[in-house]
Amino acid sequence: MDTKKGLWNLNQKKLREMLSKPTDLASTLRLCLEQHSMVHSSQMSHINHMTFEDELWDDLDDIVFRTATNEKGRTIAYGLWHCSRIEDITMNILVAESSQVINQDNFLMRIRSSICDTGNQLSPEEILIFSSYIDMEELRNYRIAVGRRSNAIISSLTASDLKRKFNKASIDRILDEKAVADVPSANWLIDFWARKNVAGILLMPATRHHMVHLSESMNAKSRYRKTRDK
Repeated sequence: MDTKKGLWNLNQKKLREMLSKPTDLASTLRLCLEQHSMVHSSQMSHINHMTFEDELWDDLDDIVFRTATNEKGRTIAYGLWHCSRIEDITMNILVAESSQVINQDNFLMRIRSSICDTGNQLSPEEILIFSSYIDMEELRNYRIAVGRRSNAIISSLTASDLKRKFNKASIDRILDEKAVADVPSANWLIDFWARKNVAGILLMPATRHHMVHLSESMNAKSRYRKTRDK
């Protein structure tokens, strides 16, 4: 994973530079889609090589998914939910000004999530309780749906879109739809996103944020196995 991650990081730096001065829009969006595909499953984008998410799912059983934690007390279930929700919120409410994927196809009930928000406010103990209910396969299906929607949005962007800031109505929708909990440990996200433009959202969270939580989840998986094998 290290060599592949190093290349991804180099390409992410390149993407940042290209988004700041999008002289070649087609190449910029193509690189963005490539970076995005690597932090989702290969099933999402129909690519024929292993992604970072594929590595996480490889030989991942239900117990590890729900109970393995990293140093911050975050489970794999939580990490995948959290970064999926944040992509859904930012790409659909803010960038596309459209409906969230979570509100379609009965996803919330299918996933069996006790929350609809990002989960930033949850304590380690609450994360374990939350994780005990999650349907692993339906969360995986949700991630695929979110990723594919983002692909469509990214592919349709214009050069002027990349510089676009977000209007108050879109920002207000985040709390109105209870996509972020209205408590200090979570609602700081809204101000963070409001300061960005579309290009900023493509960098963080649509690509980089996934890498952070996939790495945390891989750490949880590794820690669990080391403890089990002692």
